[in-house]
Amino acid sequence: MTQQIPSTEPELAGVRNFRDVGGLPTVDGRRVRYGVLFRSGHLAHATEEDAEFLASLGLHTIFDFRNAADQKLEGADVELPGVRNVNLPLTDPAEGSEFWKMVRDGEIDQLREILGDGKGANRMIGSYRTIIKERTGVHARVLRSLAEDSVPALMHCAAGKDRAGLSIAVTLLALGVEREAIVADYMESNAKHRRYKVRRSSSSPEAYSPEVMELLSPFFEARAEYMAAAFETIEETWGSVDAYLEQGLGVTPELREQLRERLLD
Repeated sequence: MTQQIPSTEPELAGVRNFRDVGGLPTVDGRRVRYGVLFRSGHLAHATEEDAEFLASLGLHTIFDFRNAADQKLEGADVELPGVRNVNLPLTDPAEGSEFWKMVRDGEIDQLREILGDGKGANRMIGSYRTIIKERTGVHARVLRSLAEDSVPALMHCAAGKDRAGLSIAVTLLALGVEREAIVADYMESNAKHRRYKVRRSSSSPEAYSPEVMELLSPFFEARAEYMAAAFETIEETWGSVDAYLEQGLGVTPELREQLRERLLD
């Protein structure tokens, strides 16, 4: 039996962007059940108290969408007793050691050249589109696992915003959650206490100037245009959400109903 989580969000010291996805409405009047689907940033820096809280959720599976570079940078997730950890790497919108070197060390001229004039946001949009089109195998596996036995589940990447955000969105689409509610949940990652912190090598004021932060902002913000691009890619590639689920992910109507029974009130 899963724990009924209170509506107030827990204060986790070492895990950012944690939340229960419960309560979101579907188009046919149902709601996502509380205590069965969670999302967050990585768990590598979870404190002992954080781990105790996470263990109390009765999790069956943790889906970690980080790649090897992420795990080398941040570390492995804290291990929780009796919980299955499944690593399904998705393309990081800001992938590559060279990119993160630029974030840490890049001078303003370099940042302007690579990220200015909307280039940063366009890179993010392109990545969201690519994940939807090319990583169908990962999302198919997640949905099958949830339908069969993997709830309660927690999905996370590094910041809990992009890769986890898309995977949560795909799951919510399969459940029939209202599109506006999916976007609203995604945008919650912009809350100040949830955001992944920008870390630069220099502590000088210039390193964190308004212009620098503006140039880097596309990679550290959840933007409605990113999720809109994901939805557009589904429509353009498969024609509809139903076709995407059936043809792209192999989710049969029977599996979809099984998923709904597990995750909806």
